[in-house]
Amino acid sequence: MKIVIIEDEKLTADDLADTILKVSPGVQIVARLNSVKDSVAWFRINEQPDLIFSDIQLGDGLCFEIFKKQAITTPVIFCTAFDEYALTAFKAHGIDYILKPFDEQTIASSLSRYKDLERKFMGNDRQIEKILQLFENRKNQKKASVLVYHKDKIQPVKLEDIAIFFIEHEITYIFTFGQKSFTINKTLEELEEITGSSFYRANRQYLVNRKAIKEASQYFARKLSLTLSIPFNDTITISKVKVPDFLNWLSEN
Repeated sequence: MKIVIIEDEKLTADDLADTILKVSPGVQIVARLNSVKDSVAWFRINEQPDLIFSDIQLGDGLCFEIFKKQAITTPVIFCTAFDEYALTAFKAHGIDYILKPFDEQTIASSLSRYKDLERKFMGNDRQIEKILQLFENRKNQKKASVLVYHKDKIQPVKLEDIAIFFIEHEITYIFTFGQKSFTINKTLEELEEITGSSFYRANRQYLVNRKAIKEASQYFARKLSLTLSIPFNDTITISKVKVPDFLNWLSEN
């Protein structure tokens, strides 16, 4: 079996390679890649391996950019310190999702899963669809949190406690129902992946929790203006193009 490792931390990549070889001595690590750029370049000119182990957050972006830029059909085992990318990972040929720190038992279990899927499920679109649905349901049901920055501390805040995410001077902020404001090291695009159907991307600047919307009213040029249930000074508008989609979302339970 030929394996490629995508990991930007050398010590972690070395540890992962050693662990893989320890639990499965017959495999061959054909490449260790440490960035989106290098990975795209490598896959362009090399034969695809049997399996990929990949970190998600690399130094020059998320690893999903690799799979967008290069047609890769190899199954992937994602190995990361964060759990909010699970659904996206399984849409990118993911067959397992390991949270760091990993150990021999975890790696052995993932390799065993690969072998089982290779025998039973590979090429079976209905089974892949079931896996995606499982993670879609998990994403919609779980009470997730995000990590925010406050002075010199990092702390978790539950999504259900957040009224709105917004961009100001190219910095992403959150504002809670308790009227507390924090900065967060994520883009609104990344937050859309995490928040699911409970939040709506009003425009390029705002991502709003359904529970925070008190009412919507007519605005200039057939737009809508949102009134929130919390004190918030900015005017949040929905463009006329997005109005039907927004109203449909707002009417959902």
